[in-house]
Amino acid sequence: RVSAALITMALSIKSNQIALSGRVARRAAVRPSVRAAAATRPVWYPGNAPPAHLDGSLPGDYGFDPLNLGSDPRALKWFVQAELMHCRWAMMGVAGILFTSAGAAAGLPFPQWYDAGEKVMESSPISFGTLLFTQFIMMHWVETRRGMDMQNPGSLGDGNFLGVTEEFSSKTPGYPGKKFHDPFGLSEGPKFEEYKVKEIKNGRLAMVAFVGFAAQHAATGKGPIDNLADHLAAPYTTTVATNGVSVPFM
Repeated sequence: RVSAALITMALSIKSNQIALSGRVARRAAVRPSVRAAAATRPVWYPGNAPPAHLDGSLPGDYGFDPLNLGSDPRALKWFVQAELMHCRWAMMGVAGILFTSAGAAAGLPFPQWYDAGEKVMESSPISFGTLLFTQFIMMHWVETRRGMDMQNPGSLGDGNFLGVTEEFSSKTPGYPGKKFHDPFGLSEGPKFEEYKVKEIKNGRLAMVAFVGFAAQHAATGKGPIDNLADHLAAPYTTTVATNGVSVPFM
């Protein structure tokens, strides 16, 4: 009886060892594939599986959608175009802010970005209400046409606008191409997809930068170049933590 019990115990231990080694082997086999997948698909949070609707096919897609806003395909299409437009406006705006701020710091008669609109209206023969109404009508027409092109790519080329039709017939919303929108032909080269990613990255950086510019002005009443000059002049005493607003108790 004792020997039979010992034999049974030995067989049980052996079977457990075999099962354990099998599980370890399976885990070892899975790990390289997970690492390989992570290496081929960079994500915003390493080790985090991106949502199913962000499969890496979009420019600048790093799987960032913690609120799952893009799970609806129609909403995702809209968000892609909305981000692209915000990126482009932000890049132009930030470039303009830096240019005028640098000019003002150099002594040129440039207004700071937060005063530019007021300065222009002071010498403008057109009233603010007229300008606002005209801009509303024009932007409404442009954005309506762009929305129609999102629903039916290439439809912008169906109508005649000042004799131009072919230049608006692109089948890719947001990237019209052609000579009118792409005089250097960058959208026709092999690096076009790379340029798309770079545009999104720079645009996202510009959006964050503009928020920073607005926050800086709210805290210090100055432009970004003046803030930078003040910080360089006294790097240990002039920081975001010592302006009296960002961190009130310091």
